[in-house]
Amino acid sequence: MSAVDRDLVAALRAELAAIDPSRACDLSAELLGLGLGTSGATGDPRDTGAAAAPVAAPVATRPTTGRWAQTSRDPVLARVALRLSRRGVPPTGPDFDWDASPDHCRMAYLRGLFLARGSLSLAGARTHLEFVVEPAEAPDLARWLRSAGMPASWRVRRGRGAVTWKSSETVGLFLRRIGAGAALLELEARQVSRALRGELNRILNAESSNLQRSVAAAGRQLAAIETLESDGRLATQSYAVRLIADARRETPEATLADLADRVGLHRSAVQRALERMERLAEAEARAT
Repeated sequence: MSAVDRDLVAALRAELAAIDPSRACDLSAELLGLGLGTSGATGDPRDTGAAAAPVAAPVATRPTTGRWAQTSRDPVLARVALRLSRRGVPPTGPDFDWDASPDHCRMAYLRGLFLARGSLSLAGARTHLEFVVEPAEAPDLARWLRSAGMPASWRVRRGRGAVTWKSSETVGLFLRRIGAGAALLELEARQVSRALRGELNRILNAESSNLQRSVAAAGRQLAAIETLESDGRLATQSYAVRLIADARRETPEATLADLADRVGLHRSAVQRALERMERLAEAEARAT
């Protein structure tokens, strides 16, 4: 992944990390997604002695939210945890109840999960978003995503569950639903730009191939005309064939359509005349 793509992913994560849930239930859901849920905690997490230990955290000591913000190796997660901890950690259980939760809570949970356990790759023209979770969690997460209209594949890889999207449309839908804005617009603009560049390259390649074939055909036709004229056979051909031969010699770069307009005949008639001259020249070459 290029430095520009890495900067875009970093900007997208920073934008998601800056979202401040307005609902207490969304705050609880995002904390659970981040791995900072508590079991019945009611105290102020700024008092590290009051809050219960988080259910899961990306450091082995599993400190309380405020301490986790200070010790997290990921600066984005540290900022999220510190900001959320300042609002107070609402009571919540250790597990997120997807089926009983409204959509806004589900998206808040997925936002936290993406920040804590997700990765986004934009290498080349491919878009790849992946969650790395415990093996037992992978099928449930895949089921949840499917129920939300964003089906994902999953597998166990090196002892960890990997839940994956490789569709840029699904990744864009997911990021939009969890609150990405400006960074997502930039991502979509890059995807459109890549698609346009790919289409332009395809057209240019096709045009280049057509031009090469046209140049080769014109070369064969000019050589055939020269052969027929040198042995006198061109003079025995019909007026239309001789007219087309003269037009080809005067405008070697002309297409069949151009020649047809020049001599006032149908394109198919021009093509048949040129093919006839090539056949006659080839027959003479084989005879000799």
